Formats: sequence, C-alpha cells, structure tokens
Amino acid sequence: MRGADSATAANPAGLSVVRGQFTVLGVHVAAVQIPDVISLIERWIASGTRGKYIALANVHMIMEAVHSRDFAEVLANADLVAPDGMPLIWSAKQQGIRLHRRVYGPDLLIDFCRSTENRNYRHFFFGGEPGVAEKMVRNLQKKFALNCVGTLSPPFRKVDKDEDRDIVETINAAHPDILWVCLGCPKQERWMYEHRADINAAVMVGVGQAFNIYAGTVKQAPSFMRENGLEWLFRLGHEPKRLWRRYFIYNTKFIYYQLLQRLRLRYF
Repeated sequence: MRGADSATAANPAGLSVVRGQFTVLGVHVAAVQIPDVISLIERWIASGTRGKYIALANVHMIMEAVHSRDFAEVLANADLVAPDGMPLIWSAKQQGIRLHRRVYGPDLLIDFCRSTENRNYRHFFFGGEPGVAEKMVRNLQKKFALNCVGTLSPPFRKVDKDEDRDIVETINAAHPDILWVCLGCPKQERWMYEHRADINAAVMVGVGQAFNIYAGTVKQAPSFMRENGLEWLFRLGHEPKRLWRRYFIYNTKFIYYQLLQRLRLRYF
C-alpha cells in the first residue's frame, strides 16, 4: 500500500473497519466483507478525500500480478484490495482468517446503492458497451432511489491524450462521490491507478461484469455456484471461446503456485 508502515501493513486502509490482511501469492488482501467496504467508502466520502481506488481481487487478478510486475504495482498502490473470488476466501481460511462471503463486485454495487439510497450520494458509471450503463441505471432506479449523475462508455481501443482528457473532464464535471468502473480486469485496475491523481471522486471501484448483469445483457451464475467457487464454470459454459484460456491456464497455475508455496518450494 502507498507509504505503508508497520502500523498500516496490517490495516491497509488505515481504518478500523479493516480487520487485518492475508497474502495470496504475494498480493496483500484486506480481510473485509461487503458491509466493511460500504462503511469504508462512506468514510472516505465524508472525509472529502479524492482519487482512492478499490480493487476486487480474484484468481485472474492475482495471476496478472504474478506475471506482471507493473500490475503488481497497481495492486500494491490500491487503497483497498478486497477478496472477490472463493479461492481467496479459502486462502484466508488457511491463514487463520475466516471470511463468510467474498466481496463480489455486483453484490457490492447493489448493496451499496440500496443501503445508502437515503444519503443521496452522487454515482457515475464508467464503462460497458454503449447503452449498457444507461439500461442498468434505469433497472436499478425501478428498485430504489439512485442519484446517477452520469454514464460514459469509452471506446474499446486505446484512447489518445485528447480523448483521455475529455473522459476525465466529463467525469469530474459531474462531481461524483463514487465512480463505478466496468472495463474488465486488468484494464479497469490499470485505469484507476493511472487516473487516481486526476479523478475528483472520493473513490473509484472496479466492478467487472456488474453493469452487464444489471442491464440484463449477461446472465448471472446461480447463487449456489457463486458462493461455492463454481462461477467460473458457469461463465465458461456461456463464453467458452473468450474464457477457456483464462480459466484453464490461470486456474491451473494458481493451484500449482499455491502448492509450491505451501511446500515451501517457491515464495512470492
């Protein structure tokens, strides 16, 4: 974590809602649950801070950090890395930390919006294909009050400096309290890291497939699969061409590296 000393190493966010941390293949993950993250975000908004960002780590993200020193730096600089992915929950248990649920991006988004609707926080939704964020917002506003101050779908290519500046200016002009980022891993985490000094929102949160799920363009795995480490199987069945490499190669390597570490044959 940025400028972490011995006191904050066990408390990455520097606040009481974080109850220590555990390590997964060299990545420090906060021992938090969704209510903890919601409380932390609200504290950041109330304190007037700017440009904090939260990464919700799963196996894919951990393996990206193992393979890329640059991406490992992205996670090391995050203001909070929370466990999204049951293998991380299992890793925490092996280290003596019992967490009941993962911090699943779509659940965090919906729980935050529902539990804080009377606060009138200003939400901006960045990412997804054109029209997806708008459709999601309409669906959510049918269920509860949601103060959406803007949506933006960036090009699915590398943007130039002028386009990047326009994106930042559009977001900041809306004066959001929280910026939800849906660009996919590792793009969304890199984007938050690279723009943490430019964005005036109190906090940015990368939530993966959340926009598509609540817009109804992507099916969500049944709850029993999500909570038992089988979501990858559901998604693989729906998008085999896009996801087979990620799941078969990354998941296999993750298990292999975990075994090496437990046998003390390799350290991360």
